[in-house]
Amino acid sequence: MNKYLLKNFHTASLLTVLLLSFGACQEILEEPTALKEEEHRRKIELVTEYGTIVLELYNETPLHRDNFINLASNKAYDSLLFHRVIATFMIQGGDPESKNATPNDTLGDGDAPYVVEAEFNPKLFHKKGALGAARDNNPEKASSGMQFYIIQGKVYNDSLLERSEKRINQWNAQDHYKNIAEKKPLLDAINDAMNNGNTEGYNQLMAQLEALASSDTSFKPYRIPEQHRTVYKSIGGTPHLDQNYTVFGEVIEGIEVLDAIAIAKTDPLDRPATDIRIKTVRILD
Repeated sequence: MNKYLLKNFHTASLLTVLLLSFGACQEILEEPTALKEEEHRRKIELVTEYGTIVLELYNETPLHRDNFINLASNKAYDSLLFHRVIATFMIQGGDPESKNATPNDTLGDGDAPYVVEAEFNPKLFHKKGALGAARDNNPEKASSGMQFYIIQGKVYNDSLLERSEKRINQWNAQDHYKNIAEKKPLLDAINDAMNNGNTEGYNQLMAQLEALASSDTSFKPYRIPEQHRTVYKSIGGTPHLDQNYTVFGEVIEGIEVLDAIAIAKTDPLDRPATDIRIKTVRILD
């Protein structure tokens, strides 16, 4: 329904026409404000020991947006650590067990007692500064209730983007065949190879799966959109995560803080050698 339509308009007098015309123009002038309100994005301030990061949450992912706002409102993230940090990839936090962790504790398994349904959107991608939801290897790709990551990434060229596209399609092929009984032995073998750290066997099996999907007319391969490619080749990011992990926001201030945390010295499990704590997380608006 168009709320700017004039109803019950009858020609009566020039004054009436002028008044109605003025009213219509006034409403039209107010339309951009209404649209701006609809597009308003909630902002989150994340204060760390390295400085402050301001995040903007996407309205296109309402489940993740509202979950993050709820957790921030209840101070669930205050005093937690960035427990996993990988330079040119991402920084990850949100494990509730990290709040009182000792230096020798292995972190990453703590979480909320629920998951958030995946919200993939073709417009949202893993550019530098993207805020995403961590997850385990569940077939629905549902997100962790608490754990999140912020992408640092790196700059890509066309060759690297083609490799990322290939990786995305290998994962998509697994999803495509997950409910087909005759493909179960291959998928089980892939999972076993991954869980056992058999990198060579995993790569061979994934190549086999990719070849199978490429000849399957019912499989629709993913192509990285040209506008995304332009961003990945300029500011950078981590494209192989696209359409496999939910992106639900981005950094709008404090990208230098992200960079400083991402290059911190870490142990063999990617935990920073010196704790990097999230002091507070609060809603700005």
